[in-house]
Amino acid sequence: MGKFDDLPETRRRGLEKMEEVYGFEMTDGAGDFFGYTADHLFADIWNRPGLSNRDRRLLLIGLLAGSGGQDVLTIQIPAAHAAGELDDEALREITILMCHYAGWPMGSRINAIVEDTIAKAAKKRARATEHE
Repeated sequence: MGKFDDLPETRRRGLEKMEEVYGFEMTDGAGDFFGYTADHLFADIWNRPGLSNRDRRLLLIGLLAGSGGQDVLTIQIPAAHAAGELDDEALREITILMCHYAGWPMGSRINAIVEDTIAKAAKKRARATEHE
């Protein structure tokens, strides 16, 4: 039995997709904002056919870069990397592209997030190798 099995089907699908997209454990939340996020955005929109999670993530990263959404980029970039959707090289290429289209200051902020993400993943891999 899964941890969301006692919830309505839409909420369960939404929370499961949120965990997949964000890369961390979710719990059910309260209020309309959380409800629309889980039940509509993740249960419906992120589960639609036609685009992969990677496709959606690339579009979202571009939109966030263009609109100054650095706070959400600090979630989306590490999650895309951890999920294997975007590797080190792809993230660095996104940084260069965004510098030219979203502006150098935003590109610089993205670069900091990307390099921090890559460094943390490398440290995690090194620790895992030490314990083998």
